[in-house]
Amino acid sequence: MNMGTKNKKRAVLPSRPEPPAVQQILEDIDRAFPDDPVFTILDDSSQGSAHSADREVELKYQQSRSYLQLNETLQEVRGQLVRQRDELRAVGEQLEHTVAEVKGRAL
Repeated sequence: MNMGTKNKKRAVLPSRPEPPAVQQILEDIDRAFPDDPVFTILDDSSQGSAHSADREVELKYQQSRSYLQLNETLQEVRGQLVRQRDELRAVGEQLEHTVAEVKGRAL
């Protein structure tokens, strides 16, 4: 039981859903609120130059990618912690058994 080993087991992901139809996309756009982030990015950037708008969109895109990567890393680490916790519990139980046996022999 080497707890320093990194077991990288990939989780099996569900298959991707079908992309929405054009009609569904148009309905979603019609139902969206005016303060929806998709629309506010363009509104905020229209006040400045197009170059600064591109930079802001790129920044938000990079932040999103960073968030997704961090979330994936957290999920992997969570899995590792669960495995390590289970290992520690098993070792703790085994230790309790061993201590009980030693105490039984001593009496």
